[in-house]
Amino acid sequence: MTTRRRFLGSIAAAGGTLAIQGLSTTAQAARIQRSAAPLRILILGGTGFVGPHLIHAAVQRGHHVAMLNRGRREPTLFEDDFARVQSFQGDRATPTGYDALKGTTWDVVIETSGYRHPWTREAAQFFRNSAGRYLYVSSTGVYWPYHQVDIAENGRVLLADDPPQAQPTYGVMKALSENEVRTAFGDRALIIRPGYIVGPGDTSDRWTYWPVRIARGGEILVPGKPTDQVQYIDVRDLSEWMIRLLENGTGGTFNAVGPARRQSMQEFVYGVAAITPNPLSWTWIDDYEWLANFPLNKASDGTTSGLMEAIPWVAPRGDELGHMRIDHGKALAAGLTYRPLAVTAADTLTWRNSDAVPKTLRDAPRYVLTPDQERVILDAWKNR
Repeated sequence: MTTRRRFLGSIAAAGGTLAIQGLSTTAQAARIQRSAAPLRILILGGTGFVGPHLIHAAVQRGHHVAMLNRGRREPTLFEDDFARVQSFQGDRATPTGYDALKGTTWDVVIETSGYRHPWTREAAQFFRNSAGRYLYVSSTGVYWPYHQVDIAENGRVLLADDPPQAQPTYGVMKALSENEVRTAFGDRALIIRPGYIVGPGDTSDRWTYWPVRIARGGEILVPGKPTDQVQYIDVRDLSEWMIRLLENGTGGTFNAVGPARRQSMQEFVYGVAAITPNPLSWTWIDDYEWLANFPLNKASDGTTSGLMEAIPWVAPRGDELGHMRIDHGKALAAGLTYRPLAVTAADTLTWRNSDAVPKTLRDAPRYVLTPDQERVILDAWKNR
């Protein structure tokens, strides 16, 4: 198993190998050069998935970084960067959550831990006169249900659930939170709507399933049609771009999805396959109805559900029709760049096989399919 120190070292050394990974000299320089005007950045959160990568990108470019969190979780990536970060302790769910920050001022506040609409409202109001700008990490989930394709930033969003929910659904919560930031900061607000964020540190095990499964080789079940479109973004591409937007004084709302050009599920799995020498073959199950009806999962009430998503694949029908067809032209024009798929896949696999992964996740993976489930589905498909 790759040790945490060795994994962190390989990631740190990546800056010296960016050229052979297919990046232009300009893109390399933009990622690794130090900013001419360091910012005072406060991150709300910082120890989850996106936070450590944001901190790494900001510190590497010479910014002064602090974070506010509950102090209950230790970062497993970029420990050296965290040693250079000022830490404030506060629980945003309590009335005293921001007491440690009274009297402080910031060029930028970045919210990565906005899981409740009231949290964002309170934060935006608290910082409106003590921060120059506010970056809110939202989600393309604001567009759900995805009844249209090629959804741009002016696409329809829901600001209320029908019927109403005691706790708003995820997309509604994000949309309401966005508006709180706009109300408090106006044109000083920067709203980023990522799709599925992937790469080293992703403990959801969703996208990670594919590098791990493909590296194992053999007969591989691939759901959906080969032409089904997929979207995702490497957490490092997202984090580095957000820091550059802040340096440039950019405001507004952006969809943050990738890759740069449209990619089919077939292109995706073939691209990931570049990381392994092991023999493999593909078995496509292209019948959505068959996949939906196959009793893969069983709920406590006895009902079953099938295989309708294996991120980055989501069956493009009904409420999910445009889920993987989000327009990102505005982000591209604002300088969003991407690592090659094989780099993201290889780095994710290296991380997933290292002891930087929490032991609970190593002991109990969250992959969409176990090997036994995959075999059962493949046999049922062939014998239908």
